[in-house]
Amino acid sequence: MNILRNKTRFHFVWVMALILVLSACSISYKFNGASIDYSKTKTIQIADFPIRASYVWGPMASIFNNQLKDQFASHTKLQQVKRNGDLKIEGEITQYNQRNKSVSSDGYSAQTELSITVNVRFTNNIKHSEDFERQFTATSTYETTQSLASVQEELVTQMVEELCDQIFNATVANW
Repeated sequence: MNILRNKTRFHFVWVMALILVLSACSISYKFNGASIDYSKTKTIQIADFPIRASYVWGPMASIFNNQLKDQFASHTKLQQVKRNGDLKIEGEITQYNQRNKSVSSDGYSAQTELSITVNVRFTNNIKHSEDFERQFTATSTYETTQSLASVQEELVTQMVEELCDQIFNATVANW
């Protein structure tokens, strides 16, 4: 009988300790990756990024600008404003290049690498210690047997998504 009572006490103490430990832990999951204090930060101002690269593909700017704004609209509760945002993102597309990536055994280019670089200025008007100016680059490779015109839209769209993820993570996800 004494053994049964000690076993019951042990289980009771063990369960209580487990409850105490679990209730003392505070775990917060944010499935969108954003770590924003919405009680202080309510608005974001995203300027259109002009193309300042020497090589230009016309639709690239609108694809980039729309994707960047959509990224913040769908992954945060921040209201997008035209001016005086709590957060401000501005910049320009500074490079759009292609270069030979690999050479085939016959000495000709086998793959071409396409890259986009954007310069981003981020201002956090709530916490200026988080302000930065930084460049982000995304690349994609295609077979030289294909023409750039035939793969350009798909590759630019992929690179723009990657760039927007990088900018999102650097500005509001604190990664």
